[in-house]
Amino acid sequence: MTTTTPTHVTPASAPLLERFRVPAGFALGAVLLLGVAPLALSDFRLSLLAKYLCYAIVAVGVSLAWGRGGLMVLGQGVFFGLGGYAMAMHLKLTDAAATGETLPDFMQLYGTGDTLPWWWKPFANPAFALAMTVLLPMAVAALLGFFVFQRRVKGAYFAILSQALAAALSIWLIGQQATTGGTNGLTDIQGFFGYSLDDPVNQRMVYFIIAAVLLLLMAGARQLFVSRYGELLIAVRDSEERVRFLGYNPANVKLVAYVIAAGMAGLAGALFVPAVGIISPALIGIVPSIGFVIGAAVGGRASLVGAVLGAIAVAWAQSTLSDAFPSAWTYLQGLLFVVAVGFLPGGLASLGVVRRRRVRNRTTGETV
Repeated sequence: MTTTTPTHVTPASAPLLERFRVPAGFALGAVLLLGVAPLALSDFRLSLLAKYLCYAIVAVGVSLAWGRGGLMVLGQGVFFGLGGYAMAMHLKLTDAAATGETLPDFMQLYGTGDTLPWWWKPFANPAFALAMTVLLPMAVAALLGFFVFQRRVKGAYFAILSQALAAALSIWLIGQQATTGGTNGLTDIQGFFGYSLDDPVNQRMVYFIIAAVLLLLMAGARQLFVSRYGELLIAVRDSEERVRFLGYNPANVKLVAYVIAAGMAGLAGALFVPAVGIISPALIGIVPSIGFVIGAAVGGRASLVGAVLGAIAVAWAQSTLSDAFPSAWTYLQGLLFVVAVGFLPGGLASLGVVRRRRVRNRTTGETV
């Protein structure tokens, strides 16, 4: 009795295909994002895609922290908001200076004085504002992560702390109407480093910047995945005590992933502002934080491509279905997360792996 085995690629050709698979995938993504999309989509649709790509940038960090590190990061809205507000503060000050004013328009309406708050003043410098879009979220993540991971807080407790931080930031922003715009946030942003956002050409420029940043971050995250640190991160996720026994500090390993993911979320928030023209507490609270995780979970949190495509798909569905079913979309979003986590933990990206495993098991079980 003999068994038949499927004939796919030869052992010699398999490494060659694996070597070119990833570069070919990135090249295809670059062609689609930088070539096909601008030609095929209208200005309005392209601006929507730019918004979705900002969410995809957050998903890259979620894939690193949750997919590889097992950290349920339910507070990415905090870092998204910190980066977004840092960018919006600079752009509002620039808009005010262009009209000869020293205060942004909302401060003239709601403010209690004629002096710019001291913590706004450094954001008039473009270099400082750009640095803060990434460094401020990373600093907050480093401070929080240090105390959380050193005390070995994980699982549901870590998720609850993340959600509490998101809620606290949202409540604080709403309560500071005179200096943060309150519930409305920072709106009606007109320019982006000297370029008018009312010009469709400049809007396309913003899209190209966002798409290029997404591709670069995916490439960088891919290198982290296959590096020694990436392997160590997986080891911490699967067996933290064994890694500690081998002489590594799991807290430091998780902290690095958490801080990098926060920096990516902050950069996404900064790019979101010129793409949409607004940043508000409604975009950074508990619900948006959960939405970031749902997108990565549906697409496949362990797969970079899966997480990115899942984030784009969920964001598109939210824009489409929330208008048609405003009261039901939240329940559908929760159902997607339950189905992804409960019945397809690997997300849609794992469907091919599941199918190949079933075919292999069925084939190797045949007799002739």
